[in-house]
Amino acid sequence: MSRTERKWDHIRFALANQEKSAFAFDEIKFIHQSLPNISTLDVRLGHSIGELYLSSPIFINAMTGGGGERTYRINKELAQVAAATGLAMAVGSQMAAIKDKAQQYTFEVVRKENPSGILIANLGSEATPDQAKEAVNMIEANALQIHLNVIQELTMPEGDRDFTGALDRIEAIVRSLEVPVIVKEVGFGMSCETVKLLSSIGVSIIDVGGFGGTNFAEIENNRRERALSFFDDWGIPTPISIIEAASVLGQDTAIIGSGGFKGAIDIVKGIAIGAEAVGMAGYFLQTLIKKGIDSLKEEIETLHREIRIIMTALGASNLADLKRTPLMITGETYHWLNQRGINTKTFSQR
Repeated sequence: MSRTERKWDHIRFALANQEKSAFAFDEIKFIHQSLPNISTLDVRLGHSIGELYLSSPIFINAMTGGGGERTYRINKELAQVAAATGLAMAVGSQMAAIKDKAQQYTFEVVRKENPSGILIANLGSEATPDQAKEAVNMIEANALQIHLNVIQELTMPEGDRDFTGALDRIEAIVRSLEVPVIVKEVGFGMSCETVKLLSSIGVSIIDVGGFGGTNFAEIENNRRERALSFFDDWGIPTPISIIEAASVLGQDTAIIGSGGFKGAIDIVKGIAIGAEAVGMAGYFLQTLIKKGIDSLKEEIETLHREIRIIMTALGASNLADLKRTPLMITGETYHWLNQRGINTKTFSQR
């Protein structure tokens, strides 16, 4: 199977994929504020994440590209949505276009459709510094996202089996690029140990890409003759991964949460527990393909309105205030964090 055909397979199976129930979001509950002393007009969603200024805490996370005309159309429409709503946007892995120049147009379209927006290039951890520079130049990117997808590759019939030297390669890219480097998991979460390693080599933004969103193990298992079903439930739930990351990182490294965010309340919870921004992919893709561009624009504007309403209820005029909002952590999430030595009382008593 060609790389182009595989790219479309991923989209097709992603549309059919049923996201796992993200129990951890339900186990985070805000403590009600009867006197918030704030108006919805006071709420500001714009903020900085590392060297990037975002007008919204939401961004369109990596989805596709390199799959011919069909993925070209998806990227074109997503870029139009990003331009209209002010969202940052990451593209899917550009390795396909680096190896086959005929696929570059499927990525280049995002800058044509969104000439002044924040765009994020994307490659895997096998990339070299020269390939990283090529990916950034291809879409005039404001940052580069390096994705970590060990479980996906192991499940993929034709996937990689050797992951040695990945940290060294990422460090070489960080040192060679003039734009920020974001390292992202693709849906299996990051532990605090992984996050510390990435921070130690100069990675300034980490997207934990937790379990609960698009499940690439299930997608790849659909392409196998014999499924590796033990990977279908593999990973760290997104809220837990955000808290693990926040427990070991200083202010020099920003956290992005992605994986299983299904609405405004999940987004607000993700920021309150430590994320600086929230990436959404599968949810947006489903809306775009099934309902069209206008419906996706409307959904994003609705999310923005609902986020402002929730922040008003909490008395938080900006994202920094939101991170000081008291909340309770219960259930399996509490037990996981307790076993990992993370004191959850700090959230309820702040």
